[in-house]
Amino acid sequence: MRIALIGYGRMGRTIETVAQERGHEIVFRGDMGWSVAQLPEADAAIEFTTPQTAEENVSLLLDKGLPVVSGTTGWDTEAMRRKSEKTGVPFIWSSNFSVGVNLFFALNKRLAELMKGHGYQPSITEIHHIHKLDKPSGTAKTLAAAIGEDIAIESIREGEVAGVHSVRWDSAADTITITHEAKSREGFALGAVLAAEWLQGKEGPHTMTEVLNLRP
Repeated sequence: MRIALIGYGRMGRTIETVAQERGHEIVFRGDMGWSVAQLPEADAAIEFTTPQTAEENVSLLLDKGLPVVSGTTGWDTEAMRRKSEKTGVPFIWSSNFSVGVNLFFALNKRLAELMKGHGYQPSITEIHHIHKLDKPSGTAKTLAAAIGEDIAIESIREGEVAGVHSVRWDSAADTITITHEAKSREGFALGAVLAAEWLQGKEGPHTMTEVLNLRP
């Protein structure tokens, strides 16, 4: 598969390594100031940039007819999902592409269903490196949305932490906590490449739930 990388920071370079290990070719590395005119023939684009530039990037890539995997958080993806649906050009956005985190999402959703009516109060803590732009993280927002309550989210930025997310359920009698801790960026990169592979031959918008076959 020929992949165009849009965003060539730490995440982009990690994706490059993982993609090449899986036998794919990186045909374009676009960072600040890239243009569609520079894009060679490609089978997919993987976009990890900034909340301020993501929508325009994805829109240009969809216009080009490229399947797009976007992992940029902190922006409203709805317009691009509609554009993907209208044009048929495949698109996946996820607040987190890690396989482990998506399993964690499924576990969190099921646990929230089980906890209803039992007197437990949920809260979320997320810890990331000091370079992360959005706060709270997109992953924390996804966890909160699945629980469906007004949940307190504590965001901590320190060092070079790849990402730690904890969902805590507290009652007068006890506390239940589930935690996902990322050890490096490789897990996020692998999920993004898996998504790009899965998108081949698909149409319209999709989710990591489909990629990983996590539907109930």
